[in-house]
Amino acid sequence: MLKHFLAALILVSACISGPARAQDAAAPFDGDLQRLAEILGTLHYLRGICGTNEGPKWRNEMQALIDAETPSGDRRARMIAGFNRGYNGFQQTYRTCTPAASIAIRRYIEEGSKISRDLTARYAN
Repeated sequence: MLKHFLAALILVSACISGPARAQDAAAPFDGDLQRLAEILGTLHYLRGICGTNEGPKWRNEMQALIDAETPSGDRRARMIAGFNRGYNGFQQTYRTCTPAASIAIRRYIEEGSKISRDLTARYAN
């Protein structure tokens, strides 16, 4: 499931970057990108406390998404804020890996995969 999520994320990044858009103009998929950014922040924190030894993997995935989408101004700030919101929200809730944290990881990977698939299906060229 995790490999499918990463593959879909990379595909989404490549497909939605497309031609340059007007500076700071909202794209129809910005809400989904912000949610995906929040999920990546959540996974960056939770996978870290659950001992997966992935290091900055999820932060790097977020950076790849930003690099592919190349948002500027407010769009970029909203994506980064989403990542930080996901990270900080779970940092305040979980100090150690618990069964609930493991369930949350699974659910967020599933949700991120769904968003990635849906974005790819709707906006891929």
